[in-house]
Amino acid sequence: MQPQIILLKEGTEASQGRSQIISNINACQAIVDCVRTTLGPRGMDKLMVDMGGKATISNDGATIMKLLDVVHPAAKTLVDIAKSQDAEVGDGTTSVVILAGEFLKQMKPFVEEGVHSQIIIRGVRRATQLAVQFINEIAEKPKKDDETELRQLLEKCAATAMGSKLINQQKDFFSKMVVDAVLMLDDLLPLNMIGIKKVPGGALEDTLLVAGVAFKKTFSYAGFEMQPKQYTDPKIALLNIELELKAERDNAEVRLENVEEYQKVVDAEWTILYDKLEKLHLSGAKVVLSKLPIGDVATQYFADRDMFCAGRVPDEDLKRTMKACGGSILTTVADLGDSVLGTCQHFEESQIGGDRFNLFKGCPQAKTCTIIIRGGAEQFMEETERSLHDAIMIVRRAKKNDAVVAGGGAIEMELSKHLRDVSRTIAGKEQMLISAIARALEVIPRQLCDNAGFDSTNILNKLRQKHAQGNRWMGVDILNEDVADNMEKCVWEPSLVKINALSAASEATCLILSVDETIKNPKSGEGPAPPGRGRR
Repeated sequence: MQPQIILLKEGTEASQGRSQIISNINACQAIVDCVRTTLGPRGMDKLMVDMGGKATISNDGATIMKLLDVVHPAAKTLVDIAKSQDAEVGDGTTSVVILAGEFLKQMKPFVEEGVHSQIIIRGVRRATQLAVQFINEIAEKPKKDDETELRQLLEKCAATAMGSKLINQQKDFFSKMVVDAVLMLDDLLPLNMIGIKKVPGGALEDTLLVAGVAFKKTFSYAGFEMQPKQYTDPKIALLNIELELKAERDNAEVRLENVEEYQKVVDAEWTILYDKLEKLHLSGAKVVLSKLPIGDVATQYFADRDMFCAGRVPDEDLKRTMKACGGSILTTVADLGDSVLGTCQHFEESQIGGDRFNLFKGCPQAKTCTIIIRGGAEQFMEETERSLHDAIMIVRRAKKNDAVVAGGGAIEMELSKHLRDVSRTIAGKEQMLISAIARALEVIPRQLCDNAGFDSTNILNKLRQKHAQGNRWMGVDILNEDVADNMEKCVWEPSLVKINALSAASEATCLILSVDETIKNPKSGEGPAPPGRGRR
């Protein structure tokens, strides 16, 4: 008799084989159904409430996927590809999830019929390779030398990215603002040089772009209102020093014999503080910003000498001011010279909505800007911020890689046609697999039609006919419930968005198809508790 071999801990779940692959595909389908309806200009929004009761309204695929608390290990792959698409390109997060889900749906019958996973994976990789190659061939590249043409290209890409967002009614207004913001940056286009601040109240059109650094007025003491609120060409001191008196009990214990000695200790503290303040004044700095608090004595001292100060400035804003205005963040006032002080052409404190903002304009060092978003509800402003982030990412990508393709399902239909044509020249099982991927690509235009309430069968038939006749940029016309040349209609997307989405969706599909066994260890704490010495 064979002895029983216990390999895994009691309570371990193990499932394997074809049924496991199909179970993983079904889990991914469930995830796709969560974001399916958010695609395109007529996509719906999702309202998600977390454990703390915080509500988030969004139709951004990556945001929804992050907020879904997914526990299924295979379905988490789709969450990861949405995050990677958001980090790499900024837009197309819903498309990448829907494409991955559709690839898996089309491959499911092959798995059920017993086709080996590795053959399917090979077919998916071949189809992706052909698709990426074809996008690079047909993508249109406008002239980069012509400033006006480049600007138009960037504005069209930004408008397309915002067309499916909550702010699509104001996309013309915002696309100009986003392009202005990106063009202000230097050649490396660092994303952290664009600050986005939210101020409740006002209309969405009151959103403004500040060519420089802007941050909200920090907590201030008495004497602050006596300080000047405007300077031209001021020197700026950036500090990481506390400019206030600390209570003795916080720092040390001092044993004294008589009152005179106590007075000496107090005087020494005042001397140290006044010494710091005097050095700042003598350096010629007119604006003093510190990450740590600036107390009431210091505030009054600066006010008497026509200097402006702000304490408790957020770290991110202080660093952006340093990069924009020059200078260094100092931890001592011992060596204050022009080399460590920043400068800007104009500084002012102005009222925006219910808040006061410190604005630094004409910064000589780095090119930076701040977008101040206005709007009613908090959730609405947060969604506007996410939409602007996506548009900024798209414009950065379009500026670096200037090849564009038509959106609105046009490129997917052309790829579908191309893959069908290529599949007929291939013998063997790969022919059917590439043909299945071609079918899967039609999900994007179909979903655009379904979300807008159109007859998707009718419109897809029209698109197939037009593409067969050689009209390669024909896509869904959401406004007129018809098909249109989306390249002429200026529905443009950087080709990189599509290439990234296809590659990520294909990788996720291959990964899920290559997993044939899942082993789940029992959670720690489910077994009997070990005897302890705790109180009964």
